[in-house]
Order: sequence, then C-alpha cells, then structure tokens
Amino acid sequence: MARNLEATLNSYRPMALAVFRVIFGLLFLCQGLSKLIGWPAPHTVPAGEWPSYYAGWIELVTGVLVTAGLFTRVAAFIACGEMAVAYFTVHLPHGFFPISNHGEAAVMYCFAFFLLVFTGGGAYTLDVRVAHGQWRGASRTRLRGNRRLRRR
Repeated sequence: MARNLEATLNSYRPMALAVFRVIFGLLFLCQGLSKLIGWPAPHTVPAGEWPSYYAGWIELVTGVLVTAGLFTRVAAFIACGEMAVAYFTVHLPHGFFPISNHGEAAVMYCFAFFLLVFTGGGAYTLDVRVAHGQWRGASRTRLRGNRRLRRR
C-alpha cells in the first residue's frame, strides 16, 4: 500500500512542482508590485530609495520570470540572494530567530527559491518549450521542406 501511495504521489510530482513555482512566483511578484505601485497592498516606497525601491524591481522581474518558468534557475538564484541579503541586513539586527525579528517571509522565500535553483521550474515551464524549440518548430519544418524542394 505504501508503494502504491508513493507511486501515485510521484506521478504528480511535475504538477506539484509547477504549482509550487507559480504560487511562490506570484507571491513574490505581489511583493514587488506593492513596493512599486502600491497594489495589491499599499506599501509603496519612494522612487530611488535604497534598497527597497530596487528590491521591488528585483521582486517584480524575478517574480514574473519564476511564475512563467522562463530562466527559472537564474531568476530563482537572484531572488534567493535578494531574500538572504534582506534577512541579514533588515531582520537579523533585531534578533536571531525569524519569529522574533519578523523575518519569516524572507527566510521562506529564500529557501523556496533555493529549492527552485536546484530543481528547476519543472515540466510545465516556458524554459522547456524554448529548449525543445516548440515555438519555432513548425516554421523550421516548413523552411526545411521548402529548401528540400528547391534543391531537387
């Protein structure tokens, strides 16, 4: 029975990884949007304010990339680094434990993106489509077919 459960759960691994990636990407995107434009939460920071304004742009761009699954590992690496810097510069001076220094979100984001650096975005990403040439595949086939006709 345990093997059946494990086999069943393993068959859903690609979908679970995609859901994990999309949810964390959207949450991170919302962090950036709230800093930059005050939506969905009114936490805007003044333009050019160091480091919050620039962190908002990093969160916006990497959130979009992770959600879409495009350059997932690179975007996750940058987002992971940003959250590590945020924890050590903003939260750690107020105490070591995340529960006491309000750094839980920074730690969770950091390790969620750390996981995505090593697992990648999964099977349901734009990275997979680009790697397999599925966007340009049909036009390449048509071009190759036309070339063959011209050569004959």
